Amino acid sequence: MSLELRNVGWSAGFKKIIEDVSLSVKPGEFLGLIGPNGSGKTSMMSVLSGIRPPSTGQAFLDGKEMKKVGRRNLARQIGFVEQQADTIDRITVREAVSLGRTPYLSLLTPWSTNDDRIIEDALIAVDMAEMKDRIWHTLSGGEKQRVHIARALAQEPTYLLLDEPTNHLDIRHQLGLLELVRRLQLTVVAALHDLNHAAMFCDRIAMMDKGRLIAIGRPADILTPENLRDVFGVRASVDADDQGRCAIRFHTSITTLADIKEGRVA
Repeated sequence: MSLELRNVGWSAGFKKIIEDVSLSVKPGEFLGLIGPNGSGKTSMMSVLSGIRPPSTGQAFLDGKEMKKVGRRNLARQIGFVEQQADTIDRITVREAVSLGRTPYLSLLTPWSTNDDRIIEDALIAVDMAEMKDRIWHTLSGGEKQRVHIARALAQEPTYLLLDEPTNHLDIRHQLGLLELVRRLQLTVVAALHDLNHAAMFCDRIAMMDKGRLIAIGRPADILTPENLRDVFGVRASVDADDQGRCAIRFHTSITTLADIKEGRVA
């Protein structure tokens, strides 16, 4: 089982957003996607999820080109939680999660007790079962994110893709959400803004810059002071262990790209 990009590019009009990206996601891993704003992370997630077909190159799901898989089958295998997913409908938590069963329903396959069980299991997995009758608009940001993940779990996916899942959450909910995701028995790809979160929770990290994938590997191998300086324009110290995990300590002095280019920083 694999999710793979081969020499993928994606353009918006005449502007190249992603260029020549090759990436293979390992079964069962938590892969973090990092990079500065505008580096192409969200576009990469859309291509990986099958929402956007590549402009060049190929995207594969379990060895088959995604464009030949079909939308319904893609939705059964890939659960995608976008950054700004919301609704204006007055629906309950359970109704929101039940939308994840849509790829499995048809005139010949109506709703069943099995669908009820799957919804309940998804709610339990994200610790929202006791809130299933709450109205969507009464939830906090952290609770809404948990419901989004439950909806994705209701799809019974092999792959869970998350685009900036901790945006607008306080630190407690950020850590709780990522710990929840790490416990799931799924292959996870998450675009993350906080580099220390990537270091704490990810098995591997893919670093992007200007639409290109420039490095991929264990957190300690990717989150080096040199990479942080060259890609993010920040000065930092990194404490790494022998398991490939690390913690970043940022320095308060500001580094500009001009400083880097002119060799004014170490």
